[in-house]
Amino acid sequence: MDLFSYMRENKMKQESPLAARMRPKTLDEVVGQQHIIGEDKLLYRAIKADKLQSVIFYGPPGTGKTTLAKVIANTTSSEFTQINATISGKKDMEEVVEQAKNTLGMYGKKTILFVDEIHRFNKAQQDFLLPFVEDGTVILIGATTENPYFEVNGALISRSAIFELKPLAKEDICKLIQRAVYDTDCGMGSYDAVIDEDAVDFLADMSGGDARHALNAIELGIMTTPRGDDGKIHITLEVAGECIQKKLLRYDKGGNNHYDTISAFIKSMRGSDPDAAVYYLAKMLSAGESVTFIARRIMICASEDVGNADPNAIQVAVNASLAVERIGMPEAQIILAQAAAYVACAPKSNASVNAIQSAMACVEQTGDLPVPPHLMDAHYKGAAKLGHGLDYKYAHNYPNHYVEQQYLPYELTGTKFYVPSDQGYEKKIDEHMKRIREEEKARQSDKNA
Repeated sequence: MDLFSYMRENKMKQESPLAARMRPKTLDEVVGQQHIIGEDKLLYRAIKADKLQSVIFYGPPGTGKTTLAKVIANTTSSEFTQINATISGKKDMEEVVEQAKNTLGMYGKKTILFVDEIHRFNKAQQDFLLPFVEDGTVILIGATTENPYFEVNGALISRSAIFELKPLAKEDICKLIQRAVYDTDCGMGSYDAVIDEDAVDFLADMSGGDARHALNAIELGIMTTPRGDDGKIHITLEVAGECIQKKLLRYDKGGNNHYDTISAFIKSMRGSDPDAAVYYLAKMLSAGESVTFIARRIMICASEDVGNADPNAIQVAVNASLAVERIGMPEAQIILAQAAAYVACAPKSNASVNAIQSAMACVEQTGDLPVPPHLMDAHYKGAAKLGHGLDYKYAHNYPNHYVEQQYLPYELTGTKFYVPSDQGYEKKIDEHMKRIREEEKARQSDKNA
């Protein structure tokens, strides 16, 4: 390293964002994530023993993925190289692999390659790494905010251990905030600032488990707040509120949290919890989710989970979908809330789902069974000579508009697919079907007597 590089590096350390300066250098300094780096956990032992194999760190922003990679860099005896998938390409990886081969051949040292935002690499770029991860030329550390089982090649997944990082607990964020304000080495301690307890609590709560978000707010507050009469910078609740403005929503419309939130929304409607349904609806709307996407999910739930227990549910859902397309936000949120609450409170039945699933399985198993001849179309030329439509009984000519005849293929005689539940209107459907069938049997018995 020349003099200019040394000076540039020192200047960057001094002027880099607080979140970067506060990054721990050892495992013992890491806050949170004890489910994977507790002293009795595999990852802790592997890092301490410098026996790390290829891993992928997966979790929301600000939870410590890059931090763990930097800790590994500080503790390993292997060469450590870092690239970012958003700005790096195949040429950069070729250079890393070539250097790794030379390092292994000349010095017997392995190379750890940290790929930040690994999900940004396309399939070909990820495939390029495979043979070198396979033969141990490089030990891969991937970091991603997206579910690696969706975004990372299966071959790389099979060669790596997956560690999921969780949003930091509120008490962990509080600890980091206190350290950031008063630490004189890496924090803002030299600014002689003090922070009120209610401000710490507020920032920890509003950061949504994202340490970087909380630290950025602290840095902004200390750098922009004038000193008080006592010569100190006071971070009060009011200052904290100005610095963080709005609670960070962990929601990426293209990412895993998108699917988690819509899943919770649907399951809340299915589980008849309108409060939870409206909460997840609000979360999606606040994050900018498409109102048409939400409306589609409400329509599906109205049919899949309510069904004939309340046939009005699908009408409410469809009308809501049409309305939000015409009106748009912000008024569309009222219409969606009405529809979601209605579907959540409606009586539930999945009898229609069970019916179609059973019927689809039956068709798959039995193949193309012939339609009973009396149900076949009798209007085309030559149909009568073939016996098509012969002896068909027109239901409206009979009492209750019902007559017993063979509708299913003969091979499936007696098979039941749709079994109405005892919920809501479907109970009335069941009672109606039983009544007309019993009356038809009685009529047939009287006719045969």
